[in-house]
Amino acid sequence: MHIAIAGNIGSGKTTLTRLLAKHYGWTPKFESVDFNPYLADFYEDMERWSFNLQIYFLNKRFKDVVEISKQNEVIIQDRTIFEDARIFAPNLHDMGMMSDRDFNNYSDLFDLMISLVGMPDLLIYLRSTIPCLISQIEKRGREYEKSIRIDYLSGLNKRYEDWISEYKGRLLIIDKDNTDFENNPEQLLHITESIDAQLFGLFPFESE
Repeated sequence: MHIAIAGNIGSGKTTLTRLLAKHYGWTPKFESVDFNPYLADFYEDMERWSFNLQIYFLNKRFKDVVEISKQNEVIIQDRTIFEDARIFAPNLHDMGMMSDRDFNNYSDLFDLMISLVGMPDLLIYLRSTIPCLISQIEKRGREYEKSIRIDYLSGLNKRYEDWISEYKGRLLIIDKDNTDFENNPEQLLHITESIDAQLFGLFPFESE
């Protein structure tokens, strides 16, 4: 089984992946950012490095999803291959940070890859406003994220909402602005009960 967590930069995907993996005994598949050879350069010069970064992510995430498809255990994944192609690359293209030629090349490659993989059994979407994202990004203090542009985050948020509004698979949406699953056990319980309802048909816990 493949569970995936989607959300903008700073929405809490890695934290929720860790918590749910621990709660259920699932195997986590985290997004590697500390060893990304393009990320720091990208935030300094988006136009120069956008295509390189997106190809790097697409290649890595395709390898991940192929590996997941071969596993017999439950895998919970921090970010999906769909977000790269439906949100991040189109957003860069619309901002003028990726040329038509590069975007078309990227899109053709994604279409080929996606024809070979399936949808997650459950997608968990962490919905966050820009102030919430900025607060979290500042809190974690990654040096290369200090130069993230607000218009970049805003464009991503809009594309996430558009994508989720048309998503056809099994979906759970969490309002991250009003949910502190890291520090509030009751709110984490509400999430796990909702996941149980989605996957196993059990009634979700209703918090006061």
